[in-house]
Parts: sequence; C-alpha cells; structure tokens
Amino acid sequence: MPRRTPRNALDRVRTSRRLSGFLKTASICVLTAGLLSPLTQTPAAAGTAAAVDHCGGRCSDILPPGENGNATLAQILLNQAFGTQPAHAEDQLGPYADLATGYPGLTDATLNTFFADASFGVPPDQVASTEKPAGRGDVTIVRDKKTGVPHITGTTRYGTEFGAGYAAGEDRLWLMDVFRHVGRGRLTGFAGGAPANQGLEQQFYRNAPYTEADLQAQIDRAVAGGGARGRQALADVKAYLDGVNAYIDASDSGRYFPGEYVLTGHKDSITNAGTIEHFKVTDMVALASVIGSLFGSGGGGEVTNALSLMAAQSRYGVEEGTRVWESFRERNDPEAVLTVHDGRSFPYAAKPADARGGALPDAGSVTEEPLVYDRTGSAGGASARKASAAAARVTLGSARRGMSNALVVSGEHTASGHPVAVFGPQTGYFAPQLLMLQEIQGPGISARGASFAGLSMYVELGRGQDYSWSATTSGQDIVDTYAVELCQDDHHYLYHGTCTAMEQVEQRNAWKPTVADGTAAGSYTMRVWRTKYGPVAYRATVGGKKVAYTTLRSSYLHEADSIIGFQMLNDPDFVKGPEDFRSAAQHINYTFNWFYADSRHTAYYNSGDNPVRASGVDAEFPVWGQPAYEWQNWDPATNTADYTPASAHPNSVDQDYYVSWNNKQAKDYTSAPWGDGSVHRGNLLDDRVKKLVAAGGVTRAQLVRAMAEAGLADLRAEDVLPKLLKVIGSSPVTDPTAAAAVDKLQAWVTAGARRTQTSAGSKTYANADAIRILDAWWPLLVKAEFEPGLGSDLYDAFTAGLPVDEAPSAGHGPTGSHAGSSFQYGWWSYVDKDIRAVLGEPVQGGLARPYCGGGSLGSCRDVLISTLKQAAGTTAAQVYPGDDQCSAGDQWCADSIVQRTLGGIKHGRIGWQNRPTYQQVVEFTSHR
Repeated sequence: MPRRTPRNALDRVRTSRRLSGFLKTASICVLTAGLLSPLTQTPAAAGTAAAVDHCGGRCSDILPPGENGNATLAQILLNQAFGTQPAHAEDQLGPYADLATGYPGLTDATLNTFFADASFGVPPDQVASTEKPAGRGDVTIVRDKKTGVPHITGTTRYGTEFGAGYAAGEDRLWLMDVFRHVGRGRLTGFAGGAPANQGLEQQFYRNAPYTEADLQAQIDRAVAGGGARGRQALADVKAYLDGVNAYIDASDSGRYFPGEYVLTGHKDSITNAGTIEHFKVTDMVALASVIGSLFGSGGGGEVTNALSLMAAQSRYGVEEGTRVWESFRERNDPEAVLTVHDGRSFPYAAKPADARGGALPDAGSVTEEPLVYDRTGSAGGASARKASAAAARVTLGSARRGMSNALVVSGEHTASGHPVAVFGPQTGYFAPQLLMLQEIQGPGISARGASFAGLSMYVELGRGQDYSWSATTSGQDIVDTYAVELCQDDHHYLYHGTCTAMEQVEQRNAWKPTVADGTAAGSYTMRVWRTKYGPVAYRATVGGKKVAYTTLRSSYLHEADSIIGFQMLNDPDFVKGPEDFRSAAQHINYTFNWFYADSRHTAYYNSGDNPVRASGVDAEFPVWGQPAYEWQNWDPATNTADYTPASAHPNSVDQDYYVSWNNKQAKDYTSAPWGDGSVHRGNLLDDRVKKLVAAGGVTRAQLVRAMAEAGLADLRAEDVLPKLLKVIGSSPVTDPTAAAAVDKLQAWVTAGARRTQTSAGSKTYANADAIRILDAWWPLLVKAEFEPGLGSDLYDAFTAGLPVDEAPSAGHGPTGSHAGSSFQYGWWSYVDKDIRAVLGEPVQGGLARPYCGGGSLGSCRDVLISTLKQAAGTTAAQVYPGDDQCSAGDQWCADSIVQRTLGGIKHGRIGWQNRPTYQQVVEFTSHR
C-alpha cells in the first residue's frame, strides 16, 4: 500500500548518463557553430531609484545555487566537460554552504558573509547591467553584480509585469517549460522517456488530471470570483506571458536560448530549425497545480489508515485495537510542540464522538487503480514499472514533503525593540532551483523575494516596503476519500441514487532517444476515471458491495484561486499591518502556515480551504459517497463547499515567539500526516528560541545561529538518545562492545549531538563512529522494540503510515538521498513515550500499551543492548552503501546535499544542513 510519507517527487530526477558522455566528446565545431551566449547587456552608470525601504539595511536573503538558471548549449558543454559555470549560476551556493561551519562566530556585522543584502534597489557601483526588455520604455531591468538578481522597475502596470515575465524567461525558461509539461502530464514527450520522467508525470496526472477546458474554467472562475482584483490578476498574467514570449522570440532569433532545447531535439544547433512554444494562460494553471500538489495540499491516505486500523483490530479486537491505533495516530498529542502556544484551541478534523458514514474495505479487497495502459517499447521495462509504482505511492499518501521553517521573535524580546525573523521554504535542492529571486517595483507592486519559476508575476515569499512574510507547509486535511458504490459495470457508480457514468480522461505520451535522454523509444497511455467525488484511486468491496474509492481535495479545480492573495501581499497600499496580512493570506487556498513581521508586530495565519464536513464524519477514514456525508453545501460542478471561517484557523498576533518546522499548528488542530507527538523536529527550534526569548535581547545573528544549530542537530540523538542511554545505564554495562558504543554515543550527546565536520572542508564528521552507530541502531532498535508486541502485520501497517527513520543519508526513510531535509517523519515520539513509560517517568498521551521488553526495564535494556551491539558491528560501508554520488562508507558524502539537475548545468556537493532553501533574515527599523 502507499506510504503516507513519500520523498519529494522531484528528488528522483536525474541527468542522463548519456548526456554526460556525449558532452565530453562533443566537437569544438558545435561550440563555435552552436548557440552563443546572450548579447551583453548595457552597463548602467547609475543605480536604480529605490522604493521606500524601511529595513535600514537589515534585510538579507539567499537562494542557492544561483539566480541564473539558463545556459546556452556552449555553456552546457563547457560545464559538462570542464566544470565551468555560467555567470551567477552558483554564486549563492558557497555562502549558503559555509554557514554550517561559520555560524558559531556569527554577528550582525558578518551576516552578509553568508547572505545577500535584500535592500530595495541597486547602488550605482553595484549595477552589472541595465536593459529595456523588447525596447520598451515603461520598464527597466537592472541586475546587480553580486548575485545577478533582476530588479524590475516599471512606470506602468503592464510594463512592470512584462518585465517580470521577460526576466523569468532569462533566468528560468527551460525549467518553466519542463513544469508546464509536468502539470499537463506530457513530460516524457517533451524531455524524454527516462523512468524518472515517467514517474514524475504520472504522479501529477493522477493528482490533477485536467483537460484544457478544465484549466480554462479555473481561470474563468478565479477572475469572476475575484472582482476587480481578479480582472487585474488576469491582466497581470497576460502581460507577464507577453514578456516571457518576447524573450522566447528574442533568444530564438539571437540563438541564445537554453541549450536543453537542442539536446532534447526541439531545436537544431546548426540551422536553428525547430520551435519553442509560446506560453499561454492555461500553462500557468498547470504550473500552479504542480507547486500546490508538492507543497500545499494536505490530506489523503484514508485507505491506508483504514488498513492499519483493521490490522490493529485484528490483532487486539475492535475496542482495544482502536485504542492502540489512536495512540499511534496522535491526532492531538498533549506533548506536541505548537506554533500557537498561548493555550487557545482551534478544533479541526477531530475524532467524532459517534462516527457516521464509515466505509472501511473488506479485508484483502483493496487494489490500487491502474493509471498506465498500453505500454510499448521501453515503457514496458522493469525500471519503468518501478517508477510507476513509486509515483503512485507519492500521490496516494497523506503527507507531502512539508519542509520549510520559521523563527519569529516579538520586538518585546529583541535587542532593538523591533521584531526579528529568520524564515523560508525548504523546497529541495535543484539545478536550476525551483524558486527565483527578483525585485518588482511598479504601480500597485513593491516587493523583493522568491517566486516559483513561471509564476513570478508576483513575489510569493519575501518582503515589502516595511513588512516581510514567509510560509511553511501546514498539512491540515483538505482531502477526503469517498466510497462510491458501483452499478452496471466498473465504470458506473451510484450518485444520489442514479447510476452515473464515470468520465474517462487520458493522455497518450510517446518518446524517442535524444542526446539528453537515451531511453529507447516507448509510449503509454495514462487513463483516469473521474467521478463527481474526484478521481478514482482504489477499488475494493465494502460489506460485499463493489466500490471505487475516490479522492476529493478542496483545491481540486481551484489551482488558480490563490493568485489574489499573492497579489495583495505585493500591494503596499493593501498591506499596512498584521490584519491586512491575514486578509491576504485568507485568499490562499493551499495549506500553508504564513508568518509576518514588520517593525512593530508579528503575526501568524494558517491558510487553506478547510471543508466543513458533515456531522459525525471522521476525516481519517473513507466514507460513503452519499448526500449525508458530503461536505456541507458542496457543489460538484465547481467543487465548492462551505469552509471553516478565518477565525477557526490557527492565527495569532504578537505572540512572544513563533516557530514552525511543519509541526502541529495549535491545540486540537489535527494535521493529516502522522508523527505530531512528543518529539518533532520543531522541538529543535522551539527549545533554542525559547531560551533566547527567556534571556532577552535577541539579535538577528542569534536567531540565525539558533536556526543553523538546529539544522545540524540529529533529532534522535538530541531528544531520544539520552533516554535510551538511561535505560542501558540502569545497570552496569559489562559487554565491552556495548560499553564502547555507549561511551561514543554519550560523548556525542555531550558535544551537542550534531552532525558537524571536524573543521571546514574536512568532509569528516566529528563523532563519526557515534553517528554511524546511531544510523545503524535506530531501525534495528525500533523494530526490536515494537514488532514483538504489535506483530508483523500491524507493525508493517503502521510503518506504511509513518516510516521509522528519516536521517540524512541515502538509506534512511522517504526523503531519499542527498535531499537535505531530514527528521520530518519517524518513530521518535513512539520510542520517546515508550521508553519514558518503561523508566517510570510521567507521559501525557502515552501509547496504549508498553512495548519495549513488554514494559519491563530489564527486558527493555536487554533489547537495547542486543541491537546496539549489532549496530556497533555494522561497518560504515554497510550503513552507507554508496550510490552514483558517493563511494561505500563515505559518511559525509552519504549525507551531502546534491543540486539535482533539471537541466544541463551541474554543481558540486555541499555538506548536509537541514535548512530552508530560500531564506530571509529581516528586522525592519521603521514603519509607514
């Protein structure tokens, strides 16, 4: 069954080995006769006239690897053959990486050694180039020398957005093209049939199987429902796309377009034959559906939940099995770290006192709905089928790759008396990066920050004239599973008593080998059956009746709605304080935690269209597709319903501090992912910020240091290992192997339990043996602790809902190798609560039963020592088996972060940090 906690889908994307081999043998004639670098832009003698800026030089940001995400064919060839980098392709990677070793001595004065100045405008001596895109007189793009970020200034609204689109084309055209094809389920025909590409398009097509008419209808609804702002948004999008398309035309005629178009067969390097398709408005909806699905769509997994509940009831009986299941689910754990910690309650998706409408499957009847049909050629191979299976697990699970963190401290507790914030999204590491930096100044727009490539008509995370904002993924449940009873055949179902035909939507894709992707020719058809309750995900029987399980999310058919909220956040005339910020965030229908800081206030708001469920419906499990169990006032034609009011969403103004690392938002607010318990990576932030606030006088550098230290901490070692060692130390350790291992682990805990190098650039960890031992021990001890009590079937069912581990290295958990983000999901809370119970310590919200050694301290100790000895004897080569990046046994490399190639430019590895990809450090000194 699908894992509820998959890796980020994009982590699977690889550059074809064939491309690398080709580039090493490419002839020099291609370098000279092929694509050239773009024409040099005109240097400017004067800087930009900066907009009103209340940050006083105290705003900084960073986004690795670099702003420039486009490369000509010649630049790609040189990069592959000699490692040379296009200008500004990786100049933010080094400072970003260096913070891991440089943070202990950080001061406010040295912050911009590791970040870039995020002030508005460009000083005259820092101007690298100035251009008037397409010769327009109403917009100017200035790029700075240090990072090459575009600073777009327009005198008209149209010109401003045209410039934003033109700059996006300059910096991310190839990536934008890739993602509009991903969003339409057409990646393989565009970029090649590599198994990773097959899996990627399958994941998103299963989640959002839209027709062209669906995409257009979403635009029409967003514009109609947005009033004047909706009409302005459409005008902005059209102007933005005019700018993108103007760059396509200019780069095509000038022959400096991204070289990937040649390598994938869309353009000829000699004759320039071929086309780069212009972008259209519906492409923006396809792009938005990808980003929303990755980072802003909490929920799902109800079928997996049902199977684990049934396994628990089979093991223990209905009453006790349900009690055990609920204790592992931790819907509202009293020990969970909270973002809103002032004691207020925000009930959502709670367990109903008397559940109604449940539609649990008959044992053994569940089958996953096929997506791929009519495979030919390479699509029928084992690797292709494996990619399909992985894509299904990602799509059908409940927990998206949340990532992202935020640390915000009220001015009452800072040295300056002004709020300080360190925050940003953890969007993974790619080349080019999914996000791009920009500053936009024009009528009704004044902002600098990051936007997803192809959606950069507005800054999505960044700063305005006297305020800043950022987000983390929240994960509350906006996806439900309905059981629709079949009638007539497998493609008809009962809707309100009438036998109704399912709608078939399909996409036929075919590919052939190219220079970039040598995958042999192949093809397949993706086919989705849609009902009024959403696409079909599974088939089963319930009480002997044949059913289809469908998934319905509140943002389905509403991928464009959030544009109004982002437009508001960019408007200096709209956002003047925390209440305006909250009003803007309310217009974002994806599931995010939003944070705000200006010179006087801080604020928090949880966004998303949370459906009002029928009374008695338990959001954790499938329910019958019947009127009594539908969302209140649900209209299937538009997929609209009643949503919980803004006041019911966790929100706050001027709390002493806020932290978020995808942890629980507030008391009684249930998130869809499992694992919101006593130990969460959010604790790594909360513990540190709480100490800073208690001491007072918090500075920007102190808050960055807290973030950086937490980003190097091993959650298991900091919060759980001391309790494990306490059990082991309850009696003298006489076994020499175990005693040596305990000494090493204790020394690591004493040193801070961090995964840090011995010195900058050493690529060797301090406490390396202890880290190796814990990496080997954790999965062994969890299984030995819990499987005997749970039984194999229930243990496996629970690990399908929550994986055991998510350490940084390749073999541990769902994130996959070299992805940075770690410790989001794992069994640390279960181990923590169970071990504390064995020790006789108080536990709130404990597990329903004891597990380690059956609750006996001596027996539990025996289990821990036995597995610890086994782990201590495991070699580094076994713990870190090696991959296409690292040799076996290379511990630092196994943890290291790789900028995964989505184009032709490669970058070097950097040391592990568990940290936002784009990050702001802000402290405004004044206010309008």
